[in-house]
Amino acid sequence: MEATLHLMKLCVGAEAPEDLAAWQAQRFGAGPAMHVTRMWPKREAELLAGGSIFWVFKGTMLARQRILSLERIEGGDGILRCGLMLDRDLVRIAAVPRRPFQGWRYLAAGDAPPDLPRSRAAEEPLPPAIAAALAEMGLR
Repeated sequence: MEATLHLMKLCVGAEAPEDLAAWQAQRFGAGPAMHVTRMWPKREAELLAGGSIFWVFKGTMLARQRILSLERIEGGDGILRCGLMLDRDLVRIAAVPRRPFQGWRYLAAGDAPPDLPRSRAAEEPLPPAIAAALAEMGLR
């Protein structure tokens, strides 16, 4: 059995997880959401062994979605891309600051922040500076 691996991705154009959820609902209706990326992950089996995409909003990782499958998507330019098929359940996680990066990054299961209890999912996230300070102290 493969070890679980995750992806980390900047969520450009959304201020918070609720914005992403609203955009996905408008774009994909009730079906699975999809995020198209140029590169195909080389560690596909590990991602499909229970992996998620962890979304970074304005410098803070705040939510994740389980990766259901990887689909080949041909763009209008004829180039094959990777469609990450995602569970529509957007799970809030303990806030973790992240510096900007391009594309996506692998995230080891042991480095993934814990899910917030459902009872805390509606809470406003801490301001990024406070979340960063708490994370540096080992507090989430």
